[in-house]
Amino acid sequence: MAPFMIFLLVFGLIILFSSFFTVKQQTAVVVERFGKFLSIRNSGLQLKFPIIDRIAGRVNFRIQQLDVIIETQTKDNVFVKMKISVQFKVIPEHAYEAFYKLEYPHDQITAYVFDVVRAEVPKLILDDVFARKDDIAIAVKRELNEAMMAYGYDIINTLVTDIDPDIQVKNAMNRINAAEREKTAAMFESEAQRIRIVAKAKAEAESKKLQGQGIADQRREIAKGLVESVEVLNQVGINSQEASALIVITQHYDTLQAIGADTNSNLILLPNSPQAASDMLNSMVTSFSASNIIGEQMKKQKPRVKKPGHTSIDYNPSDTSNPTPETEV
Repeated sequence: MAPFMIFLLVFGLIILFSSFFTVKQQTAVVVERFGKFLSIRNSGLQLKFPIIDRIAGRVNFRIQQLDVIIETQTKDNVFVKMKISVQFKVIPEHAYEAFYKLEYPHDQITAYVFDVVRAEVPKLILDDVFARKDDIAIAVKRELNEAMMAYGYDIINTLVTDIDPDIQVKNAMNRINAAEREKTAAMFESEAQRIRIVAKAKAEAESKKLQGQGIADQRREIAKGLVESVEVLNQVGINSQEASALIVITQHYDTLQAIGADTNSNLILLPNSPQAASDMLNSMVTSFSASNIIGEQMKKQKPRVKKPGHTSIDYNPSDTSNPTPETEV
C-alpha cells in the first residue's frame, strides 16, 4: 500500500500544480475546455481545471514590426526595391479575433503591402518616388487599417525605410547630381571672378584718379617753386629771362644726373648737347612772345558788323572794315 499511496500523492501534487499558471505582462492566454474557447486570461497568476482545460495559445499585445521588401516598376520603367516597415499590435479587446480569425498575420500584412505599393509606385516616376515616399506610406497604412481592423490588429505606422533603384540608374543619378553641382559651382566661380574684376577696375580707376591728382598737385607745387625761384633771382639783379634759363639748365642737368644714377637705365636723351637746354628755352620764349603778339592784335581788331541782307556765308571774320550803310531807295 505504501507505494500506491506515494503514487497517488505524487499524482495529486502534479494535478494541483498544473492547475496554476502565470501570464506575463502585455500578453494574454487563450484557455479552451475540451477544444472549445473558454476565456481570455490576462497577466498574473491564473487557475484552470486540470485535464479538462488547456492553454490554446498566447496573444502578444506589444508593438511588433514587419519588414517587407518589394521590387516594383516606376512610371519611367525603372525597377526599384523598396523596404516597407509596418508597425502593428493586437487590440486587447479583440484578442479573440486576432487569435481565431487570422492564422498567419504576417503573410496577410505582406500581401496587402505588396498590393498597395504595386498599385501606387507605377503611377510615379523615379524622382517622385523619392519625393513622395510619405504619400506611399500613408496609402499603405490606410489600406492595412481597413483590412486588419476586422482581425483585431491596429496598424500603428508604416515607413518607407529604403528605396534602392538598379545600380546603373543609381550611377546615372549620381552623375546628374554631380553635373548639377559642378554647374552651380561654375556659376558661383564666374560671379566671384566678375566681382573681382569689377573691384580691380574700380581700384585701378581710383588709383589713376589719385595719381592724376598727385601729379597735378606736384606740377602746381613745381610751378610755385619756379615762381619763387624767379622772384629770388630777380631780387639779386637777374632778369626773368636769365632766371628762366638758369632754372631750365639746372633741371636739365638734374635730369641727366637722375638718369645716370640708374645703372640699368637704357634711356637716351636727345638732343644732349650743352646748349640743348638754352635752345629749348629760346624756343619756348619765342613761342610765348608770338602768342602774346597775336593775342594783342586780335584784341585791337574792331568787330565786324554784318551787312543787312547778307547771310552768314558772306560774313568774313578777318574783314575789319566798317560796312557802308546802304541807301534806301
